[in-house]
Amino acid sequence: MYTGLLHTHNMFRWLVLLTLGLAVIFAFAGWFGKREWKKRDNVLGLLLTIFMDIQFLFGIILYAFVSPITKAAFANFGAAMKDANLRFYAVEHILMMVIALIIIHIGRAKSKKVTAPWKQHRSAAIFYSIGLILILAAIPWERAFV
Repeated sequence: MYTGLLHTHNMFRWLVLLTLGLAVIFAFAGWFGKREWKKRDNVLGLLLTIFMDIQFLFGIILYAFVSPITKAAFANFGAAMKDANLRFYAVEHILMMVIALIIIHIGRAKSKKVTAPWKQHRSAAIFYSIGLILILAAIPWERAFV
């Protein structure tokens, strides 16, 4: 179960990154191009938050119930904090991903609430970009292509 769930989590990451990358590009293009907020922008933000939530669900199941890495970390948390690999998975990865998830949700909500189209794009661009940076920093790249 662990291997299948881990591979699903790893593969789903690319869908999240693709959607997030497109959302960032369209948001900046809309902001600087003073474009109208289109249905495409709204749907892309919705898909992004849905994909992020699904990815979070896979991740939290791995983290809390299945992963031997986090089980080892929680068996001796003090020792795990001295091991960079265990600390990354037990604390850093999940913390940055949860923050990214929250920031992307905030960006989606703020982009829906403001009335000026350029402000919608600006909110999306800023919050989605921060989320993207956090996600890229928190991805375990040594396992990204496994």
